[in-house]
Amino acid sequence: MSVKLTRLSPSLAVLATVATTLAAAQPALAGDDFHPVGSHHVLLISIDGMHALDLQNCVAARTCPNLAALTETGINYTRASTSKPSDSFPGLMSIISGGSPKLVGAYYDVAYDRVLAPPATDTGNGVLHGSCSVGRPNGTRTEYEEGVDLDQTKLNGGSTAYATTDGGTQSIDPNKLIRDPFNGCKPVYPWNFVRSNTIFGVLHHAGFFTAWSDKHPVYAAVSGPTGTNSPSNVDDFYGPEINSNLIPLPGVKTATGLGCAKIPNDNGGDWTGDFDNVKCYDQLKVNAVLNWIHGKNHLGTAPGPVPALYGMNFQAVSVGQKLIETGVFGGYKDAAGTPTAAMLGEIRFVDAAIGELIGALKQTHRLDSTTVIVTAKHGQSPMDPHRFFPIPGSAGTNGTPPSAVLGPDFLPDSELNQIGSTEDDVSLLWLKPGTSTTDAVNLLETNATQAGIGQILYGPSLETAFGKPGIPSEGGDPRTPDIIVLPNTGVVYTGSKKKQAEHGGFSPDDTNVMLLVSNPRIHERSVTAAVETSQVAPTVLQILGLDPNSLEAVRKEGTPVLPGVAQSDER
Repeated sequence: MSVKLTRLSPSLAVLATVATTLAAAQPALAGDDFHPVGSHHVLLISIDGMHALDLQNCVAARTCPNLAALTETGINYTRASTSKPSDSFPGLMSIISGGSPKLVGAYYDVAYDRVLAPPATDTGNGVLHGSCSVGRPNGTRTEYEEGVDLDQTKLNGGSTAYATTDGGTQSIDPNKLIRDPFNGCKPVYPWNFVRSNTIFGVLHHAGFFTAWSDKHPVYAAVSGPTGTNSPSNVDDFYGPEINSNLIPLPGVKTATGLGCAKIPNDNGGDWTGDFDNVKCYDQLKVNAVLNWIHGKNHLGTAPGPVPALYGMNFQAVSVGQKLIETGVFGGYKDAAGTPTAAMLGEIRFVDAAIGELIGALKQTHRLDSTTVIVTAKHGQSPMDPHRFFPIPGSAGTNGTPPSAVLGPDFLPDSELNQIGSTEDDVSLLWLKPGTSTTDAVNLLETNATQAGIGQILYGPSLETAFGKPGIPSEGGDPRTPDIIVLPNTGVVYTGSKKKQAEHGGFSPDDTNVMLLVSNPRIHERSVTAAVETSQVAPTVLQILGLDPNSLEAVRKEGTPVLPGVAQSDER
């Protein structure tokens, strides 16, 4: 049954409380709002890449029994949209802050800032060091991924403070971080790069214990600003480096029974280069969450409180969607989203891992008091394998990406010759100071076919959603791109022969992801109204009895609570 649900207006708040009390004495109807009285924990999971269609298909095919079980006690939002751009960094920040890239200031793992200055030493991925001129705008490529680790080849990020399979913020090399010329040229830690607070910050200041696990040490950015070198809003963070070299994982077995004591496929790559290796990597984070459920730290070596908010991201589905490995294709067979055998294996693994988490909640008698939210930072495009069109072309295609069309006449050297352009199935372009945006757009228009361009956003068409590009003294935002190119569906700016899809763009395949809010007290229903993953953040606070207005995104951008999750009368 599909029901369109709407939020109660503030003027009806008293009536809502009365209705909650009365409803407690009788069975809830299918269309009733979920009043999260007594829900003391939120388990938040991002299955990176997981489309709403993926959930629908696997439930129908009975290939994801644990996710299916969650839908039976959940609200399934079938038209949920990620952030735009739909990269991992803005996607995650949207989920945990409620804010848009404009507010948060996060456009991509690799982007540009017209004010900040280059790092003191080169990053591992190629952002070159440079000078920092105090008290004036500098301009630099920004990087918040594996390249700022002490040693990105190590699973633990290279810090001697960590055991081999541990990982966290002590592996961030401050000399590789971009610097702030208006704060003594000090390094900008990822949590301070974020411009708005997050649910982790709100909960920390309210005295709650929080925990999170993700794919890079820098993703401790979920903390939100602290003004210090520590992401102190996250009490227990676990960030093993996904782009590190493969190593055996003694004692680790995946939820589907794959042993990891021996590397499943030692192909010389990182954890993302094989359909099985990535499962072993993800299981490390699953084990951390299991430890949190059982009242331990992420390694299980010491007792600790069960976090009020905790969770992780899965990489397996995203890898399964993109990867081509020695002739074996992940992704989908058709436009209906039928998964290949390799892709189905990733979904089955993630589902089994979620089954482990739910099993632990039942074992510890915490399922009733835990609301499980499952969503995704981003989708993946194209789903239809017949639509894949790589540029510059690895499959007999030709073309030139937008960055190459503009070249050094329009783009900073760092955008071309360092870590590379910000292009996947979107192209974000920051122009050199003094160049003409109109001239750049005209050149792109002239080469639109060659570059696979579907739409160009600049000037007013860009500023309505992202603000005016520029420096603050001239009324601009130093992080907003000058131009955003949205390619035709299926165009991916890559020459790689190992991928068949990407994310970052604005298309439905990139942005329409699963979003499920589940608790044993919820009666199964679907919401077909359009919602956004940014609404997860205020919803988490409401579930935990805190004021959603504590989030800057709610106050400044009006991000609402998800429909169907009503105000709790427990404070």
